[in-house]
Amino acid sequence: MDPQALRRCPLFQTLSSAQLAKVAAIATARDLPGGAAVFREGEAGEEMFVVVSGRVRISKMVKGVGEEALSILEAGSYFGEMAMIDDAPRSADALAHTPCGLAVIRRDDLDQLMFVDKELAYLLLWTFVRTLSARLRETNDKIQGFFAMTGPFR
Repeated sequence: MDPQALRRCPLFQTLSSAQLAKVAAIATARDLPGGAAVFREGEAGEEMFVVVSGRVRISKMVKGVGEEALSILEAGSYFGEMAMIDDAPRSADALAHTPCGLAVIRRDDLDQLMFVDKELAYLLLWTFVRTLSARLRETNDKIQGFFAMTGPFR
């Protein structure tokens, strides 16, 4: 994988060129047609993804409503990183919103890389923490907005 394809991703922007080259060496390319599933909610997660081209839709199926899009990710975005941290099943669906190119990083490969390069591990893990914190705050804001719109439950 070309390291410059990963450089646009915020997860890797603090890495040195040498560290980025190590990550690029473990990443593989995957091209998907529009509408194809990257993964489905409930599946086991062994990979994370960086959008190199195209767009990916993250969504959940809501009973009685259908698909609820949570976000549309553009080139440079990353997703599926929770699979790098825990063994819980996928929490949402990820679908190719348009034809897209992805960089795929397997958990075992990233674990091994972080084991041998502690500085890289430190930088990546702190970025993961900041990302998860920002996403939790965003979810809290959405929930607060939902309750403000629906009014009190009686």
